[in-house]
Amino acid sequence: MDNTNKQIAMSKSSKIRFSASFFIFALLWMGGLGIVAAVLLPQHLKDIMGPSAATAVFGVLNAATAISSLVANLLFGNLSDRTRSRFGRRTPWVVAGGLVGGLSLFLIGLFTNVWAIGIAYCISMFGLNMMIAPVIATLSDRVSDDMRATMSAFMSAGTTCGTSLGTLIGARFISIQIPGFIVAGILMGIAGICTVIVWPNERSAKDLPEVTGGVSELLASFRPPVKGARDFWLAFVGRTLLIFSYYMIFNYQLYILESYIGQGKTAAAATISVMSIITMIVGLVGSLTSGAISDAIGRRKLPVIVASILLAIGYLLPWVMRSPLSMMLFAGFAGLGYAVYGAVDQALNIDVLPNKEEAGKDLGILNIATTLGQTVGPIVTSVVVVMGGYKLVFPIAIAFVLIACIFIQMIRSTK
Repeated sequence: MDNTNKQIAMSKSSKIRFSASFFIFALLWMGGLGIVAAVLLPQHLKDIMGPSAATAVFGVLNAATAISSLVANLLFGNLSDRTRSRFGRRTPWVVAGGLVGGLSLFLIGLFTNVWAIGIAYCISMFGLNMMIAPVIATLSDRVSDDMRATMSAFMSAGTTCGTSLGTLIGARFISIQIPGFIVAGILMGIAGICTVIVWPNERSAKDLPEVTGGVSELLASFRPPVKGARDFWLAFVGRTLLIFSYYMIFNYQLYILESYIGQGKTAAAATISVMSIITMIVGLVGSLTSGAISDAIGRRKLPVIVASILLAIGYLLPWVMRSPLSMMLFAGFAGLGYAVYGAVDQALNIDVLPNKEEAGKDLGILNIATTLGQTVGPIVTSVVVVMGGYKLVFPIAIAFVLIACIFIQMIRSTK
């Protein structure tokens, strides 16, 4: 199928199967990662090292996984572009990535040595991005232009539900952690398999033109786009900063409830459970409605403005109220804003691609923005907390989301 043709023919059955597969994919991998990243890993480190050291080590681990994810996203997006398998270009990587990611995610819970935990966490990010890069490229390869925001919305809805599901499961296992790590590993491990079972079979890639050249040509293929790539890089920076702002708070919600709000471990776990339910509800509503509306009106940037305002309100409330209720309101406003943005971000990314023939590699670069935001955001939080406490985290997050909105509004190639 020619991925340069924006008018890809899609049957009703294909639309349903792709919608379901993108939702299931995001639900499973995010559910598995959410169990570990949002609850069990922070608590595991705290139990091993104590509260003060755990915060610093958590930041270092996020830095290590950020580097791993940066490399993996670009590597596997490019390699999937170049794959000539009878199962297609993307499918083999999606299946293998889930298995690698799931096994290593489970192993984190077995280790009490920080180095071993860090290595397992980095391998898990390699596996995760081995799945994500090819799945996102499939949006460009096999989904018509007028359905991309809708499909992106289903992925966003899956991410939102997976985040909430993972946090809920993690909170249930906060005192008995090994079963939680097992569940996390299984969820991520089956993500790729379930995805390729549900979506329409990918065509064989054996008849595509052979990839020529040796190592030098392969290395050259990793070059980021330059010519005609102004909007591409504006989208990259905007996406990085917006996701960065959200994960500054989201990945530290347990520590915020315990150290900033003043709740104990049990009360914090209960609050996180309520927050997760709120996030799941508003996320589903925001994702599915805004994605469909974006496709209907043909606009990508207007939902970003709405999302930025909602996120800024969500960050403001815990800053000024400092109570469990304020964190629940954060879950409502910021969760809705993140879902609205997530519903259109992949469609916007495809709109700004300089060359659709290199969609896997270029979308891999744009997905690095997600990885940077999710992993570097918490690193900045750890530094800010050491320097001035949690009260500084919220205004900094507000500033980042507003700057992100400005960058995205500067894009010219899409409305």
